[in-house]
Amino acid sequence: MTMKFAVIDTETNWNNDVMSIGIVVAEDGSFNSLDCRYFIIPEATVAGGMFAYALNVKGQKAEHLERKKTIKALVSFLKHNEVSSIFAYNASFDARCLPELQDYEWHDILKLAAYKQHNPAIPAGAPCCGTGRLKRGYGVEDIMHMFGENDYSEIHNALTDAQDELRIMKYLNYPISKYPTI
Repeated sequence: MTMKFAVIDTETNWNNDVMSIGIVVAEDGSFNSLDCRYFIIPEATVAGGMFAYALNVKGQKAEHLERKKTIKALVSFLKHNEVSSIFAYNASFDARCLPELQDYEWHDILKLAAYKQHNPAIPAGAPCCGTGRLKRGYGVEDIMHMFGENDYSEIHNALTDAQDELRIMKYLNYPISKYPTI
């Protein structure tokens, strides 16, 4: 049986409150998206934020729910899809933003994507720390460029970002068990 997992991304407002959550459920091995949801938390959008302009993307379905209802719908979605592991790029940030999901096992995509010993797309001469982590240029957009998506531009919409982070996992092609927990 193939394990399912979720990739999640959050966008926060100027007060560091979550204003949107994007989540994609996928299968280990294929890394194909099976289902997704996108939530906008109206009370948090009032404060605005650096990426508030990207909350609504043409053709994207968003559910507008207050935070408690969003979390309830999110947990229900995870249970329905039999997901116990959540992945995120810089997972400690998203996990801090969503303490209600602390019972899930969180994994960090960044911990493989930004390290030369795990990411074959990192150029040989790229400046790295002694640990193998890139010294700079390890954001999602930079990593996507390394994988040859030169026209890629991160828009900072929580759902599209979660989908892009899943694509990085597909490029890396490691089983989900390889990703460290936080």
